[in-house]
Amino acid sequence: MAITVDQLAASTGSNHQKAMAWLEAINTAMARFGIDTPTRQAAFLAQIGHESGSLQFVLELWGPTDAQKGYEGRKDLGNTKDGDGFWYRGRGLIQITGRANYRSAGVALGLPLEEHPEQLELPDHAAASAAWFWQMHKLNDKADLGDFQRITKTINGGLNGYRERVALWYKARAVLGAA
Repeated sequence: MAITVDQLAASTGSNHQKAMAWLEAINTAMARFGIDTPTRQAAFLAQIGHESGSLQFVLELWGPTDAQKGYEGRKDLGNTKDGDGFWYRGRGLIQITGRANYRSAGVALGLPLEEHPEQLELPDHAAASAAWFWQMHKLNDKADLGDFQRITKTINGGLNGYRERVALWYKARAVLGAA
């Protein structure tokens, strides 16, 4: 089921103008990857709202912080070459991170993301990569169970920003009519 611009703005904490710019890409991505009930959509939209700073950022802000410095050389992310940590930093609405994840997303989406990671900064690809990640990690199942904490841990690796995520989730559930 497609959502409206007002539902998108409320569910992600964005303004009307940002929501309008993202509406088609997000609706298309949700339909493509089976994020197709109000319960699933509420969880998805709350998470991308937090991860993207209310639909403002599709490229991880770089300090680099100590955590970001830790991306370098992380074999679990596929970062095996000097500079991979920076080159394959978080992009898209769910902040895909690491060479291996870019490669997997690229194969799934039919995009040369390993060679051109900046493509995840384009709205259609940013939304599709987030929905692909969601599907790949079976987050619809967790959304159906209301397991928002596990969804957050899967996306974030921890519970960073959990209060804000939950607040967005409650708002999204209300505007989408989810249980």
